[in-house]
Amino acid sequence: MNDRLASMRRCHPDSIRAERIAGFLCNAVLIAVSIAYIIIAQSKDWTLIPGWIGLGLFIFTLVWYTWVTPVLSYRTFGFKVSEEELELRSGWIWLTDTIVPMTRVQHVELERGPLLRKYGLAEVKVVTAAKTHVIMALESDEAERLKQQIGELAKVVEHDE
Repeated sequence: MNDRLASMRRCHPDSIRAERIAGFLCNAVLIAVSIAYIIIAQSKDWTLIPGWIGLGLFIFTLVWYTWVTPVLSYRTFGFKVSEEELELRSGWIWLTDTIVPMTRVQHVELERGPLLRKYGLAEVKVVTAAKTHVIMALESDEAERLKQQIGELAKVVEHDE
């Protein structure tokens, strides 16, 4: 898989930073909820076990989704666009190699969330009748060009969201 992945286009390296921030923010909220439970449980004389279990779990997921997952996602994601198809590769436990025929593409979307915008990135979403396929974090200009290219190859009208 690594040889074929090397020949594919990759997402932007800043996607690691954006994914790390998202993982940190989400887990920081969950850790705060666990700490709040522990404080309330102490004052109400409830059991502290759920709070400590939650706190331990969320600290683990904070480390996992802030440091491990973003790097693995970046290293294992790749895509290739040809006149007939879009090929997407991803996964580090369950490896996924998807080929989307251009004739199946219904529309193409460009998405820029707050963290992606902060780093000048965007995602391209290729929608078929069965599924939405995401090309992760590309530079905004490159994402716009890719959206146009896929739209022209698939002969569809693109949608910005």
